[in-house]
Amino acid sequence: MNDSINTQNLKSVNFKGGLIPAVIQDYKNGEVLMLAYMNEESLKRTLQSGTTWFWSRSRSEYWNKGETSKHYQYVKSISLDCDGDTLLIKVDQVGAACHTGNRSCFYRDIL
Repeated sequence: MNDSINTQNLKSVNFKGGLIPAVIQDYKNGEVLMLAYMNEESLKRTLQSGTTWFWSRSRSEYWNKGETSKHYQYVKSISLDCDGDTLLIKVDQVGAACHTGNRSCFYRDIL
């Protein structure tokens, strides 16, 4: 995965000294699976491992999606938004993305 990293765009990620949202999307069908937060270290871990790593705001620790559940997210691409402060990560999702057991965290319709 490291061979295809666009270092110029990587340097453009604006963490503002903290966390940025990462939208996780199924690379095959475009379904939005979840939203989590990343800092520089979690992005670095994601790029190195090929699976998603996030910063847990509630537990104040790094977590590798799937480490406990075995529902890993294998990264296919990472894009940066126009402001440089949000990531779109397309993944091959194994099993459920949501801790409730649902494929997507966005399963509760309002409208």
